Amino acid sequence: MRQQSMDQQVMTDAASGAFDDWGLSTVLDENLDAPVIPRDQFERLHDLAGLDAAWPIGNAGLLHVYGYLLSTVETPHGPKAARWLDGTLANTLGLPSDAFLPDGPGDGTLLSRVTGAVLPRLVEPPEDALAVLDQESLDGMATVRTVVVGDAHAAALLYGINDSGIAEHARMRAITAFPLSAAPDSFLRTLAEQPPRLRYNAATSTLAPRSPLASSLRTQ
Repeated sequence: MRQQSMDQQVMTDAASGAFDDWGLSTVLDENLDAPVIPRDQFERLHDLAGLDAAWPIGNAGLLHVYGYLLSTVETPHGPKAARWLDGTLANTLGLPSDAFLPDGPGDGTLLSRVTGAVLPRLVEPPEDALAVLDQESLDGMATVRTVVVGDAHAAALLYGINDSGIAEHARMRAITAFPLSAAPDSFLRTLAEQPPRLRYNAATSTLAPRSPLASSLRTQ
């Protein structure tokens, strides 16, 4: 692709409405209880994208894709940018190692490439998914979906929300995606048995991050 700066890609995504495919997220990482990017970068990205946001809640695509590339915080799982730069997530989703590089192959922006790989699997989980877990918010306004794809040796976790409060026509929107070093049966059991709540920094139009959810609607 013709190389574009991050600013150019954000503006291209804004013009195409690409951020509407993503839900809401806090910039405060739940493993760190600290922001992954500082407030000035948070506000600059949302201004660039023409999106309204009230710190610390913003657009999940903007924060988890472009924000993670800017992040310099240390996390228990390594640098936030690694999921887009090291090729592991791309490979697990059946793509070339460079698919999620900022100037990777193809004509689309980084966000459009990530959306194209993640959102269809959330909307219609593949038959060979290792796990599909649906949970409903206690207020009945949102359905939260976790999909694990790959195999026992290399897998990816995809997370999305269908939040009827953020748009006239509710639909599934992506929140995040990240690689798993392995997905043994014990991990999948824990995924289904852990207390239901919003995870992975997700928020909704009516719920704060980590809010409790109702029991699972579906597991696979």
